[in-house]
Formats: sequence, C-alpha cells, structure tokens
Amino acid sequence: MLKLDTHAHYFPPQWVETIEREGPKNGVEVTRNEQGRLAFAMPGVRLRPNLTPPYMDIPTRLKIMDDARVDMHALSLTSPMVHWAPPEFGAKLAQVFNDACAEAHQKYPNRFIGMATLPMQAPALAVAEVQRAARLPGIRGVYMATHIQGKNLEEKEFWPVYEQCEKLNLPIFLHPVAPVGKERMTKYHLGNFLGNPYESGIAAASLVFGGVMDAFPKLDVMLPHAGGTFPWLIGRMDHGTTVRAECKHMTQPPSSYLRRFHYDTITHSDQILMNLIQLVGVDRVVMGSDCPADMSYTRPVDVVERLKDLSSNEQEAIIGGNAAKLLRMA
Repeated sequence: MLKLDTHAHYFPPQWVETIEREGPKNGVEVTRNEQGRLAFAMPGVRLRPNLTPPYMDIPTRLKIMDDARVDMHALSLTSPMVHWAPPEFGAKLAQVFNDACAEAHQKYPNRFIGMATLPMQAPALAVAEVQRAARLPGIRGVYMATHIQGKNLEEKEFWPVYEQCEKLNLPIFLHPVAPVGKERMTKYHLGNFLGNPYESGIAAASLVFGGVMDAFPKLDVMLPHAGGTFPWLIGRMDHGTTVRAECKHMTQPPSSYLRRFHYDTITHSDQILMNLIQLVGVDRVVMGSDCPADMSYTRPVDVVERLKDLSSNEQEAIIGGNAAKLLRMA
C-alpha cells in the first residue's frame, strides 16, 4: 500500500539561492541572523523561520518520512510562493522550483513527486510554465495560492490556466497565502489557526459561485486543511443561494459541488475528520500532514489508522489510494 502525503512543503536550495542572488534587485530584502540563517522579506510577506534543514535538505526529509511511515511526499512550495515577484522573476522562480522537484523525483522516484508552482500574477507566463512543467518527470499536479495578490480565483484572467490544467490532467492543490483579515490576527498565531481555514473557504466558494467548476467540469481541485470553512458553512450558502439576488445565476445549490473537491486530512480532530468523511465521502479525502511545519501531523498515517469506524480498505484509500488516482499514478 502506497502511503502518499499530499501536503508536504519544500524549499529547494536552488530556489533559495536564486532569491539570495537575484532577489535584492527584485524587491527582496535579504538578511542573516546570528546563526547565519537566511531571512527574506518580500513585498507584502516575510519568510523567516522556514529555511531550515527539514524544509530544504532531502536526506533530512527522508528521515522524517521514514519515521512517520510515509512512502512518498508530493513536494510543494508554500508561502510566499512566487506571486509577489515581478512577472519575469516570478516565472524564473517557478522554473527553478519545478526543475528542482523533477530532480528530486529522478533521484528518488519512489519517494518524491512534484506539484508545479506557476507565476499566476502573469497568466500568460503561467500557461507557458504549466505546459513546460507538465513535461518534466515527476510533476503530477499544480500548487496554487487561495488568492493571487488579493484577486479571488474566479477572475476570468486565470481561466486560461485552468483550461490548461484540465487539458493536461493536472489537479490543482490550493494553499493559503496572506490570509484575509491578517491585520486582526497578528496575535496568538490566529493567522494560521483561523486565517488559513477561512482562506480555503473563500477560495472554494469563489470557484463555485464564480463558475469555474462549471466551466471546467473535469478539473480536479484539492482543498487544504480539510476544506477549511467551506464544508461547514455549506448550509448557509445553500440557503443564501435561494434568497439572495447576487446568487440568482446559480443553477444548483453549492452543496452539490462538495464532491467536486478533494480534501486533505488536516483537522487535528478525529471527530471533525470523520464528519468530513461522512459529508463528502471516503473517496474525496487524501492524506496530508503540512510537513514539516509545527502545525503539521508528525504521524499522518497514524491519524487515519486510528479512525476505527473506517474499514481497512477505506483507511488504505485515504492513506494513498485516493491520491494515487487523483495524481494519475494508478
């Protein structure tokens, strides 16, 4: 049984070196702390503690995976991604990341696959990069922010990218960046606890209400953090669609789209995870950990195996089978 973690972040050394070398002329402030560790401040975002061996070093990552009984990571770039950069530099950073994922896959084909990042701030460049990245070994999907520099994902300028992803059979995996309302969530790590799940809900709703899921019926989209607020506020959206003029264009209730999405397992609550499985179906849930963040599951396989209301076949589907189908590996 393949144990596949779909939510695992990676900062390739090549990507970090490119920012250190070329970032200052593209608006990046580069500093080092007392230990010599790099810190980057991009326009609108600061990247400080994540440039550590678990994020950057493949042997360290393999040890983490082995300890967690995880066979394979789908490597993805996390915040700040590349959307903050001038278009040409963003495209270069995307290429460097995607090439690094392909290199990791070629060296360890049974341990790593890649989730391509795209310069979505320049959709024409994003289309070109997804076409290029799709030909790289080991690239199995696309990783995308829940908004692009404040623009929701239903904006028509992004539709050519969705068209290409659908055509190339590349699922889109979403991830929060710069959560809405972050200025009110500066304390207590609320930007992560609350902001990230809110972002997933906004992104999913924008794709539904904005017509993206209808326009691209074969496009697969995975929502992080178990869908965030989207599954649990679906009743409000269903009711609102029947009484609000802003939603008169909707031909079916938002709840009918629940199974158009896939959801990772990151809830930090067995009860909520079981509720999600019952709501959307076992076949729409894939294992994720958020490795190696401090908010991650350190043993994501154990999280699924302790759900005793699931059969062994259902557990195996969530641990790896569903993701293998979604990522066209089975």
